[in-house]
Amino acid sequence: MHTIWHNLDVSLDELNEKAAGTMAGVLGIEFTEIGSDHLRATMPVDERTIQPYGILHGGASAALAETLGSVASMMVIDTDNKVGVGIAINANHIKSVHKGFVHGIATPLHIGSTTHVWDIKIYDDDHHLICVSRLTVAILEKKRNETGKVRNERS
Repeated sequence: MHTIWHNLDVSLDELNEKAAGTMAGVLGIEFTEIGSDHLRATMPVDERTIQPYGILHGGASAALAETLGSVASMMVIDTDNKVGVGIAINANHIKSVHKGFVHGIATPLHIGSTTHVWDIKIYDDDHHLICVSRLTVAILEKKRNETGKVRNERS
């Protein structure tokens, strides 16, 4: 089966461990599936992700979408030499949700050498469409210091 991923050795456990101590970890985002051409994750609808009216905050949906697309880009590139950074995101909020989980799936619209564009759809537990998002990621060469070591890389 053909896959879009550069590194086939990445596991869900590794992705979820890397999320600890990041916004994804704070929001309770958990990666749940690595398909041949998609990445899935869930996020709880709880006190971390709702707005004052008790419904899912649009910013939380955007954070889930950007997390999915950014991590998917990271999995497509050679991370020894390149880094992906989000440069544009849009999110259309279709339906509100006030409990349970939301489930996001990122699929590529374009995987180029300098940009990736991801389509991210977010559903509630009953499979109703909650949010449609598009994320553009710039693919950059990692900056190295005079000794050849990568600068400013997170440990």
